[in-house]
Amino acid sequence: MSPTRICVVGDELVAGAGDPRALGWVGRVAARTSPEQPPLVMTLAVPGETTSALAARWEAETRSRFSADAERRLVVGLGRADLAAGLSSARSRLNLANVLDAAEQQGISTFVVGPPPGAHEDPDRQAELSAVFADVARRRAVPYVETYAPLAQHEQWAADLAAGDGRTPGQAGYGLMAWLVLHGGWHRWLGLPDDEG
Repeated sequence: MSPTRICVVGDELVAGAGDPRALGWVGRVAARTSPEQPPLVMTLAVPGETTSALAARWEAETRSRFSADAERRLVVGLGRADLAAGLSSARSRLNLANVLDAAEQQGISTFVVGPPPGAHEDPDRQAELSAVFADVARRRAVPYVETYAPLAQHEQWAADLAAGDGRTPGQAGYGLMAWLVLHGGWHRWLGLPDDEG
């Protein structure tokens, strides 16, 4: 079996900003993935990044981290920067579509994690952005983990945001995101038995 390399691109949420344990959701998910043959998980985060910026950089940044003898996988961890930057839903949609289409053309399997709720953005616009991203992934049969809807009214998530900067959660919030990812098709995407824990 070929080794697996997973590049995770996104904003400060994929880097675990605000997590006192410095794991974020990516570290927690990686820790629960195939201890017998763990994939090499590489986080490539740019704080405050829009989908336009992500679409422009992901190929160059992942190219040197993938190898010819490894199974190549890409996780796109989406944030809410498009809202602050004033990008239209159509532009956000196109940006994600371009990433997923380019990855497919290169034989790179993709997995998308949607943007979780933030305290400073309009809830309706956040819900719309998540729905747009989900539609793009669905049309391409790419796994999509919805984080906005399950966390929008979650007390622990809200408490974590309130205790910090309102943009990133703390330890408990990242644990919630990791749970959603692990139970949102992560193991199936990797061809592994589902994690029942």
